[in-house]
Amino acid sequence: MTGAEATASATKTERKRQLVTFEVAGERFAADIFVVERVLRYTPPRTVPNAAGWLRGVIDHAGTVVPVIDLRERLGFDLEPVPAGARTLVIEGPDGRVGVIVDAVHAVRAVDATAIEAPPPIYRGLAKDYLEGIVREGDALLVVLATAKLLTSTERLEMARAIAQGAAHG
Repeated sequence: MTGAEATASATKTERKRQLVTFEVAGERFAADIFVVERVLRYTPPRTVPNAAGWLRGVIDHAGTVVPVIDLRERLGFDLEPVPAGARTLVIEGPDGRVGVIVDAVHAVRAVDATAIEAPPPIYRGLAKDYLEGIVREGDALLVVLATAKLLTSTERLEMARAIAQGAAHG
C-alpha cells in the first residue's frame, strides 16, 4: 500500500463511527463504542436511600461502586418492570462510570459519521440535549445518545451526594 493509499484508507476509517445499538421502550438507540466500557447482564442494583427516581441504585463493577440510572425513566418513557433480557451498559461519563439500564443490546454498527443528522426540531429542551443525532436506516431511525449529557451537573452532584450518604449508612 502506498502512502497515499494508506492516508485515503485512514481518512475513510475516520469517517466511520462504531455505535453500540440497544433498545429502550421499543425504540432503537445507540451510543459511541468508545464510551461504552462494558455490557453486563442486568442485576438489580443496591438501592440508595433518598435518591432521585432515575437513580436506581449502585452496583459493584471491577471493584468500583457504579451508580445505575434507569434510561427508560430518564428519557420519559412509561415505567415497566425490567425485562428478562435487560442489560446494564457501563459508560464512561464526565465524572466516572455510570450504569445505564436498557431493555436489550443488539450489536455494534459502523456508520458513516456524515450519516448522523442533527436532532430534528421536534426534540426540545433537555430531550434535545440528550441526543447527538439521528441515523436513518430505511424507514427506521436510530437515535444516537449524547451520553455525557444524560445528567446535568446538578444531577451528577445529587447522585454523588446520595451515593455518599448511602455508603455512610451502610
